Amino acid sequence: MLAAIAACCLAAGAQNTTSPYSRIGYGLLNDNASGIQRSMGGVGYAMQDPRAINAMNPASYSQVDSLTFLWDMGIDLTNLWSKEGTKSGYSFGGGLDYITAQFRMLDHLGGSFGLLPYSSVGYSFGSTLDDQSDYRTGSGNISQLYLGVGWEPLKGLSVGVNGGYLFGTTVNSTSLVKSSTSVFQRTVEVRDWHATAGVQYAFDATPRDRVVVGATYAPQKSLHGHTWGLVYDSQDSDPDTVGYTSLKGKFETPHTVGAGLSWRHNNRLLVEVDGTYQPWADVKYSPLAGFEAADMKFNNRWKVAAGLQYSPNRRGSYMGAMAYRLGAYFNHDYQNVNGNNVRDYGVSLGVGLPVTGFKTTVNLGVEWKHRYTDPVALVKEDYLNITVSVNFNETAFFKNKIR
Repeated sequence: MLAAIAACCLAAGAQNTTSPYSRIGYGLLNDNASGIQRSMGGVGYAMQDPRAINAMNPASYSQVDSLTFLWDMGIDLTNLWSKEGTKSGYSFGGGLDYITAQFRMLDHLGGSFGLLPYSSVGYSFGSTLDDQSDYRTGSGNISQLYLGVGWEPLKGLSVGVNGGYLFGTTVNSTSLVKSSTSVFQRTVEVRDWHATAGVQYAFDATPRDRVVVGATYAPQKSLHGHTWGLVYDSQDSDPDTVGYTSLKGKFETPHTVGAGLSWRHNNRLLVEVDGTYQPWADVKYSPLAGFEAADMKFNNRWKVAAGLQYSPNRRGSYMGAMAYRLGAYFNHDYQNVNGNNVRDYGVSLGVGLPVTGFKTTVNLGVEWKHRYTDPVALVKEDYLNITVSVNFNETAFFKNKIR
């Protein structure tokens, strides 16, 4: 297990974001959705499935099968088409998205651990003005290594908590080229803890209809780590370090509240609606003088999502055992560009393909997403994301006995 986690930490750097909007704040945020959940619009607060890992709500761990040890690994491939006025561009990115595991500890008690993305930065663009070229690039990500537990103390009522460690480094650079080249580089290094609590309540509305209500909460907190600036000049041999400072008391993450409602009919159809809220306008974020806009501010973030999954007959034919998924969402992001709100919406679909002879499923998903600003239209982005995740059951690692 430790070797698997170490391998994931090394591979996390392969994850690649391609958007100039990731230059703002901590970059583009992630909501801990698995490949299955992304194919359903990113829902999960009220999702319960004994054979799928739901890191969005740790209360769900209590429902793991008694003879199950699950692994789930996801890969994301992204095509981006962008347009600003008459200018257009194309880029491609991708890599390891996440890896998680889930296991049974005792009756009504389950656990999970893994590596999840928290935010990511990645962009490259430039312009020419007054005989001077201006190039801007960014890279890096913040990841979360977590360990969680879920418990069902009363029938239908589950509670859980994820304790995580945030780590990662983001780098934003500006290069000015005229008679000489000057580079201004800002680095943010995060090393901190992160916690999320969750609750779910499930009940049978009818013998064939099961309803689950779920909610999660993560507290606002001051980050630990450091930030600094570096100034390079082609005529100097060594860079100058500027503004080296601790993040504590100057950089924060907000409260995060999530809630969802799901309905499962006849153990074949699953429908869920979710909502997420983060008051980013209330957090501290101290721009580094000379490297970021002094008047930088954030918007409160909110997101709504809906999704469904249909499995005709898990014990029937292969086509009947497949899971068909569909989802959509709208996200009012936390980033603000010169008074313009950043927003995005998308639709997704996917399919779960059982591996014959094993309790393992390969999940394929396709997501289209559009990002834009309002009221003034700046860079418009259209994404086509392809996700591939594999849900391994422990029996996939057992050799069949020779008779």
